[in-house]
Amino acid sequence: MIRKVRTNDVAAITTIYNGYIQNSTATFETEPITEEEMKQRIESISPHFPYLVDEENGVITGYCYAHPWKARAAYQYTLETTVYLAPEFIGKGIGRLLMERLIEESRSSGFRALIACITAENESSCSFHERLGFEKVSHFVKVGEKFGRWLDVVDYELLLNL
Repeated sequence: MIRKVRTNDVAAITTIYNGYIQNSTATFETEPITEEEMKQRIESISPHFPYLVDEENGVITGYCYAHPWKARAAYQYTLETTVYLAPEFIGKGIGRLLMERLIEESRSSGFRALIACITAENESSCSFHERLGFEKVSHFVKVGEKFGRWLDVVDYELLLNL
């Protein structure tokens, strides 16, 4: 069941995200965050932009949200997207359902473009976004360092309301 994020989802979302911080290059954060920090992030985003979770039998399987891509006023109709799933739920179609709902909510709210910033080596995320209609629009070389490796970043864009 996909629904809007709630305060009591903080612990599960923090656990999912910290797994990616500690074990992957999907995020460039390098230190686990606290539940309080995650709560503050959710509270700053969710009143203004789509922030969704998938819950199955009381378990949060994944989440996604959109937030401002850049701070300048001219970018106010462009959002950056984020999606993370608990590892045991990857490949079950949950990410697609979450993102399709996020895309629709962003479109119906009048936003014009969605940007997904992805570590280039994360080929499954690149393919996932392409299947959703996103197109690769940039490739930055060796702009982030994690786990002692320099990593490339690619941006994918989905235009809405054209």
